[in-house]
Amino acid sequence: MSTPLIKEFNYNAPIEKVWHAITNEDKMRKWYFPQLQKFKPLVGFKFQFDDNDAKYQKEWVVKKVIEGKTLAHSWAYKGYQGNSEVIFDLFSEENKTRLKVTQTDLDSFPDYPHFKRDRFAWGWDNLLGQNLKHLLEDSVDS
Repeated sequence: MSTPLIKEFNYNAPIEKVWHAITNEDKMRKWYFPQLQKFKPLVGFKFQFDDNDAKYQKEWVVKKVIEGKTLAHSWAYKGYQGNSEVIFDLFSEENKTRLKVTQTDLDSFPDYPHFKRDRFAWGWDNLLGQNLKHLLEDSVDS
């Protein structure tokens, strides 16, 4: 078993606003993946994506939900070996929120550039460190 990839991000937003952004499909399209078609924060729910023409088609399932605190989902690709889990944990710090993302079992994926640990780390920096931060802190109606 490989060492999990763990990254933390801080937002100038209350935990309720961050939870809404990571569990609402309209918000998720803005910061996570625009191809997302359907999502519900319910254990067992299979994400639906419009990525039929993509080389790497996502097959994700919600694994854990603790309202306002934790969301976990599998991270796998159709036709490729490997299955990872992504866990978003939220921590309230006064009127701010710290988000810790943990991604496990990255070594279960094939040894291709698309599945490299550094690529996932870069991805979280962009998705959570830029996209989500911008959505939470720069927009008035988020």
